[in-house]
Amino acid sequence: MAQIAMAWVLRNPVVDSPIVGATKAHHLTDGATALDIELTDDEATALEEHYTPREPTYF
Repeated sequence: MAQIAMAWVLRNPVVDSPIVGATKAHHLTDGATALDIELTDDEATALEEHYTPREPTYF
């Protein structure tokens, strides 16, 4: 699932590089694997279906 999430982030044209907070070796593998995943428009739409963008909250 982490690979799909990273692939979704990488699909966004305004993202140059996601920040990977790897605390275990397999986290790096997940991040590298995401580079080989290309989501279709339909897959991305399905992932975004229940997402509601919100303005940032400032404290």
